[in-house]
Amino acid sequence: MTISLSDPFMIVMLAAAATLVLLALGLFRLSADARRQAGAIDAVSGTQAELAKLQGEAARGQAELAARLGQLSETMAASQERLGERFQAQERALTKQMTDSLADLSRRFGESLHKQTTDQEKTMGDLKERLGAIGVAQDKIQRLSEQVVSLQDVLTNKQARGAFGEVQLEDLVRSALPPNAYKFQASLSNGKRADCLLDIPNPPGPIVVDAKFPLEGYHAIRAAEGEEARSQARKIFARDVNKHITDIAGRYILPGETADSAMMFVPSEAVYAELHAELPAVISQSHQARVYIVSPTTLMAVLNTVRAVLKDAQMQEQAHVLQKEIVLLGEDVGRLDDRVAKLQRHFGQAENDIRDIRISTEKVTKRASKIDDLEFGEIEGKGEAASLLPE
Repeated sequence: MTISLSDPFMIVMLAAAATLVLLALGLFRLSADARRQAGAIDAVSGTQAELAKLQGEAARGQAELAARLGQLSETMAASQERLGERFQAQERALTKQMTDSLADLSRRFGESLHKQTTDQEKTMGDLKERLGAIGVAQDKIQRLSEQVVSLQDVLTNKQARGAFGEVQLEDLVRSALPPNAYKFQASLSNGKRADCLLDIPNPPGPIVVDAKFPLEGYHAIRAAEGEEARSQARKIFARDVNKHITDIAGRYILPGETADSAMMFVPSEAVYAELHAELPAVISQSHQARVYIVSPTTLMAVLNTVRAVLKDAQMQEQAHVLQKEIVLLGEDVGRLDDRVAKLQRHFGQAENDIRDIRISTEKVTKRASKIDDLEFGEIEGKGEAASLLPE
């Protein structure tokens, strides 16, 4: 059978059938929803019962929790009270310990501060003393530097340098020799004037000491730069010294009046060392001319030797006096020996007399003992005699 869609009836039937199908589907859905709603209501009811049960359990748990919380609160209160007391005790002990520590620390700090203050005061006092000493030393150094500058000025001037050498020579001679053993600025027979004349008896005779010395050449050696310049300055210095040696030999060695030698005083050990170390030819020339170069140290040794020579000469001059005194001393010793012999004889006689006296005293002592024995015997005899008498 062929269904024609152009037939209205068929269309209505189809629409009604579709409507029924839709209604059936809707009813099915509604029944499914109703079942689901009923299941949901049952589930909600069970859930409500469980919630009620849970609420009851929760209420019981809440009550138990409240009781436990109350107990815990009481326990915590008691513990807090005990902890408070313990904390207060510990706090008091800690406060006391801190107070004692602070007091001890304050005491130590005070002692340390006092000691430090004392040490600082002492240090400041020592520092002031040292600064004062440094100031004094600085003043002395300043004065010494001024003296050195003035000494340098003296040494640069030839006449002043000669006067300085003469003063130094005079000080050395005066300190080593007696006043009658030297003369300063002594005039000689040739009209020359000697700086110092040592009055030594023959031999060797009076010796002249010259205090002038050519130091310009030595200063030139010290100021020279380079070996060649120094060698040239040393040659000039040797020439000047040799000339001065020749002048001393011609002026101050006078036969019959002075010794056959003279001395040239060098007022510097450095110059003396320079001559002996670097200019041996000059020393040899001085020995040949019998002009001996002396420094302050070697001059002192020479002066000590001169003093010994003077003492020996004085002893020789007084030898006859000493001999006479020795003879007289021998006579005195002889007389003393005689008198000692006489005194010894007197002592011997006195010893004999004392020995005789001792013998006499011993005899007297023995006789006294016998007398004592005799007296006791007589007393005992008298007793026996009395017993023999008739009644």
